[in-house]
Amino acid sequence: MAEPVKRPSINPLKKLGGRAGASRPSTWNGLSNWQFTAGSAVLGLALAAGAVLAAGPWDSGQRKAEQEWAAAQDRTGVAHHEPAAPSGPAPAPSAPAVLAGLSSGINKSAPDVPGTPDGATADLRATLTPLLNSSALGTVRSAVVIDTATGKRLYGKRADTAMTPASTVKIATTVAALSALGPGHRIATTVQASPDSRALTLVGGGDPTLDKAALRELAADTVRVLRDRGIDTVRLAYDTSRYSGPALHPIGPNENIAPVSALMVDEGRLDRSDSGPAPRSGDPAGDAARAFAGLLHDAGIGTGSGPAPGRPAAKSRPVAEHLSIPLSGLVERALTNSDNDIAEALARQTALASGEPADFAGGRRAVTAQLKKLHLPLAGAEFADGSGLNRQDKVTAGLLAGLLARAADPAHPELRPVLTGLPVAGFSGTLKSRYAPKSTGTGLIRAKTGTLTGVNTLAGTVVDSQGRLLAFAFLASGTTSPAEAQSALDALAASLAGRTR
Repeated sequence: MAEPVKRPSINPLKKLGGRAGASRPSTWNGLSNWQFTAGSAVLGLALAAGAVLAAGPWDSGQRKAEQEWAAAQDRTGVAHHEPAAPSGPAPAPSAPAVLAGLSSGINKSAPDVPGTPDGATADLRATLTPLLNSSALGTVRSAVVIDTATGKRLYGKRADTAMTPASTVKIATTVAALSALGPGHRIATTVQASPDSRALTLVGGGDPTLDKAALRELAADTVRVLRDRGIDTVRLAYDTSRYSGPALHPIGPNENIAPVSALMVDEGRLDRSDSGPAPRSGDPAGDAARAFAGLLHDAGIGTGSGPAPGRPAAKSRPVAEHLSIPLSGLVERALTNSDNDIAEALARQTALASGEPADFAGGRRAVTAQLKKLHLPLAGAEFADGSGLNRQDKVTAGLLAGLLARAADPAHPELRPVLTGLPVAGFSGTLKSRYAPKSTGTGLIRAKTGTLTGVNTLAGTVVDSQGRLLAFAFLASGTTSPAEAQSALDALAASLAGRTR
């Protein structure tokens, strides 16, 4: 199990004249547009051995084991001149299976199989077509496989058919967010004080991962400022105006997602869980503000009748601030755990960065615009939400595989968290229990899962027996048994890992 995410320090602003510690989005200058036909011949191996070095929120035994394995390899010619990692937790029990899979069966000298007129190599067509014909995959299936090093499409079946992607749409959401904001961007939650410090406003910036500990730090920093000014009673408001439009997802009240709000604590969860379905607050912003008021009260600061919705008073300035983990970490967490709340927040942050209203419609336009800038095939695409819970979402297998290939592009390092955040087969996230420890594909497959009633999807990357990193997308609709459909999808991905040519 992953260790708890480490929170960044919280910055009290004891001088009202500045925003200490305010973050700036990362920028990526001088990057050329990537073409599917121009890539590094060693990219597959470089990512197989090197992409796992990217730090993320999952500082677990898996991460340490992957780092040690990657550092010990010399397949790519890429030198790493970094000091040895400090001692940490021992590799998780399942890590050896992951690392053994990555280090076995690589045939770097095997030639590519010539392509056929329909874009499929002969061996892939022979391997995948019978598996795609499985009745477990329902009535409509589509598939695409791309060699990320060359951008060549190795296989395609209904590649341009727009289908409901379920949670694999999170790949599009996260690519768009990273493109718009950069991996270093952090989301701020602030406390604003009026000029006389007698009116406070808790201002939500849209961080769904704000937790109780961070709220306590915000309250403690605020109390210190108020005490310095001799204030013991304030009027408290809370501001959620950064987001607009309906807060309730079209699926209605649901344990898979809280109302989408710019202010919430622990994703509005009413239990102690940090992932998966959970009872959710119907008023996450109000709950967060009332909890904040309680913390002020405990420290001797009265809030009168309690918090009410409102904007900061004129000429208010910040007295405390909390910054989320970097966007790269939010992306990884959204993909690993298929976190719907983070995904919807990322769509709205993308909208804000694009000058759109931070609502479902604004998120749709912003995500579409960002992907257009990456020159991806968007025919038939529809991004009705950021999480994939909406059945109106539509993407093609060609788009999903193209997104993953773009994330592997050396010219777009800002997108790398999309790859490092994908669940690892048999090891982490939503793929943890879907592959046996020693089965083909365990440790070699990183993929985003998608499940709605009658819809099952899988899109990710796999290292084949030639050491190539392949991007794939498999979509199925009209399925009747989720378990059988998932097994059929897993077999498709595993067949790519087990190829001998």
